[in-house]
Amino acid sequence: MYIKRHLEQVLNSPEFLRGAMVVTGARQTGKSTLVAYVFAGLGLNTVTLDELEIRTLAKTNPKIFLAKNKTPLFIDEAQYAPELFPYMKAHIDKLKEKGLFFLSGSQRYNMMRDLSESLAGRVGIFELLGLSLREIHKESFSKPFVPTNDYLSERGKPKFDYGEIWRLIHKGAFPELYATPELNWEAFYNSYINTYIERDVRQIENVGDEVKFYQFMQVVAANSGNLFNVDNIAKEIGVNHPTCEKWLSVLRASNLIYLLPPYHTNVTKRAIKTPKIYFLDTGLMAYLTKWHTAEQIETGAMSGAFLETFVFCEILKSFYNSGIDPRNYLYFYRDKDSNEIDFIINYGGKLHPIEVKKSSNPSIRDIKTFRFAESTSVYERGEGAVVCLNDSVIPLTELDNIIPVNYI
Repeated sequence: MYIKRHLEQVLNSPEFLRGAMVVTGARQTGKSTLVAYVFAGLGLNTVTLDELEIRTLAKTNPKIFLAKNKTPLFIDEAQYAPELFPYMKAHIDKLKEKGLFFLSGSQRYNMMRDLSESLAGRVGIFELLGLSLREIHKESFSKPFVPTNDYLSERGKPKFDYGEIWRLIHKGAFPELYATPELNWEAFYNSYINTYIERDVRQIENVGDEVKFYQFMQVVAANSGNLFNVDNIAKEIGVNHPTCEKWLSVLRASNLIYLLPPYHTNVTKRAIKTPKIYFLDTGLMAYLTKWHTAEQIETGAMSGAFLETFVFCEILKSFYNSGIDPRNYLYFYRDKDSNEIDFIINYGGKLHPIEVKKSSNPSIRDIKTFRFAESTSVYERGEGAVVCLNDSVIPLTELDNIIPVNYI
């Protein structure tokens, strides 16, 4: 069963079309399904580099590979053969046409490096995360989340079910879990981890001790929403600093984590410079940290971390699914006195502070740190929000609202 994705309208837009189109994302987020669906009318010639014989030809004789596989060509798991990219560039330059090559891959950073060197100016790169709340609810609204009154007016009141949020946090956002509801949750994630370590991790880096690497993944998942402290993580699992850095780069390369940068300027001299780390699927995070039911997550010690991670992922998806690179817009704030704002969206020349609260009845006290978004002379302070489990939008101040999770 195909589930409609919001990135479809971006890929279908002529303004985004390039000689090569690339969709990256973690394993099983629906990349190849999306590309095949959106561009079915082009009569794509499809190959996958998961197959050893095909991958060998692509790597050892890329010119012959492209001669045998006519355009428009869809290459799945294209990161396995970066040797193809210079020959694709030559082909695009010769024909001067758009929509010649369509690529998907689960190693964003590796592909980005190789593509930026070989296909600069000729490639459109798009990120596909798991299903968003909007996609699960089959909503057509697809603008990036910014907590303004204009956004809220255009968004309209979505469906709200308090219990559903915790069920979705536990279930995760991989499309297969929704296309095949009878799938066993634990079996799915167990298979996912095994496949990921046996195939993706070995392709990116020889981690050596796979048991330690699995423990490392568990510790990172348990630290989702916290400051990125390599030394603490390395100490907890008993590896050295360089190994921990290398393994973190593996998780980033395979699109399982996101490092959220801190917001700072020359004015905010007391702001820390360390990023926060977020797991990009709460279901996988729950599996790794051994929270087996939605009820356990809701009442457990990590409920706040799960909700914050979920909200961050939804905000991130709203930007990616609009064709907007969130790295230019999403930050957090924390200073040396531990004053913190969960998220800052720098959008339209204004800073929009956001707090995430499990409570359904937040108060003015919960936004006292928003004043730090006003301490810079670079940008004006825009509307802010406390995102929580309320069921309707409620004004807190002239600039700030209580906003339910489902409005993201």
